[in-house]
Amino acid sequence: MNTFGRNLRLTTFGESHGKAMGGILDGMPGGVKIEMDVIIRETARRRPGQNHLVTARNEKDIPELLSGLTDDMVTLGTPIGFIVRNTDQRSVDYGEMAELYRPNHADFTYDQRYGLHEARGGGRASARETLNWVIGGAIARQLPCMQNISVNANIISIGGIKGSSEELASVVEEAMKRGDSVGGVVECVIEGVPAGIGNPVFGKLHARLAQAMMSINAAKGFEYGDGFAAATMYGTEHADIFTSKDGHIYTETNHSGGIQGGISNGMPILFRVAFKPTPTLLRDIDTVDKAGNARILKGKGRHDPCVALRAIPVVEAMAVLVIADELLSYND
Repeated sequence: MNTFGRNLRLTTFGESHGKAMGGILDGMPGGVKIEMDVIIRETARRRPGQNHLVTARNEKDIPELLSGLTDDMVTLGTPIGFIVRNTDQRSVDYGEMAELYRPNHADFTYDQRYGLHEARGGGRASARETLNWVIGGAIARQLPCMQNISVNANIISIGGIKGSSEELASVVEEAMKRGDSVGGVVECVIEGVPAGIGNPVFGKLHARLAQAMMSINAAKGFEYGDGFAAATMYGTEHADIFTSKDGHIYTETNHSGGIQGGISNGMPILFRVAFKPTPTLLRDIDTVDKAGNARILKGKGRHDPCVALRAIPVVEAMAVLVIADELLSYND
């Protein structure tokens, strides 16, 4: 599936080491003023090559908007097409990987599904695909229905350790010295969503957020509200007691994470996404080739030592796309 969304639909294309990444955002209403600076700001947040803690691949990631806008950057109500040229591919790093299966990558499963896999950077299984999502989310952020809604994510732990930015950076640096990688957890808070957004049964708001987050490369877990901690609590501890002030009904606590029965209750929507360690290591590792022969995969290339670091704007973008999609449906 290369399309995400119902009312607001993002269809994407491109491979990590192909000529370009790109997509079409369909369902944007007409008359919305789009600020290019917002899009560039968001793509810059996930851009590779920013510092020593992320991949050294140096892509500028400046999108070209191809359709759906006037010369004054106002939406026409027609599909918005965009493209970003890949300029810093180094496919030579992946020469032997055409015949070897990288542990915890999609090489083997893509072979089983399609009869072949794109060895150069993983093709569409690469996290570079998320650039398209960030662009789509940056456009959707500018919808009028999103103007009073904030979506903010941040790292809350790396390698199981919570601490300051400097402490978390040191965890990544230690992994890098060993040619290793490390996982992390990203937390996201969505504020300003009114009560009544979402649908019951198979259209639950938290289920849609879970699908969006679990579509992100290297995502291994999703929880909202108290999440798995709720399984250790008593009902009296977990209850969100209703109260009111000036005619406004709200809950004194937010164990539910802003969603009850699959529908927003007006409290901040809170969820967390767990990301596994980057599967590509800068050290030799055992594997097999396509014939099943034991081989050694040499550690080389340019890779993020901690996927969670650059996942922050991706988590936000996918959350924006979900909420915007729901609000457009609600407004209809």
